Amino acid sequence: MNWQVIYNRGKFKKKRLPSKVAAAMELLVSEIEKCGPVRGNWSNYSKLPNNKHHCHLKKGKPTYVAVWEDIGKNKVKLVEIIYVGTHEKAPY
Repeated sequence: MNWQVIYNRGKFKKKRLPSKVAAAMELLVSEIEKCGPVRGNWSNYSKLPNNKHHCHLKKGKPTYVAVWEDIGKNKVKLVEIIYVGTHEKAPY
C-alpha cells in the first residue's frame, strides 16, 4: 500500500516556485508516496518534533525547503505537505 500525499493549500503555492524547485518537489512527493515520509537520502533531511520532516530542495541563495508531516493514524498512510518555499519563512 502506497502513502497518500495531500497539500496544505494555505502554504503551498506551486505556481510561485522556480521550475527546478517544482521538479525537485515532484520527485520528493513521488518518493514519499512510494517509500514513506522518512527521506534520509535528501539533502539536509531531518526529522522534526511532532512527526514532521524537512529537507532542502535547492541549496544556495535562496535555499528552498519542504516541510511535511506524517498525519496517518493507525493503518492509514497519509502525509501532508505543510510548506514549500524559502528557508527563511519555513515553519520550524
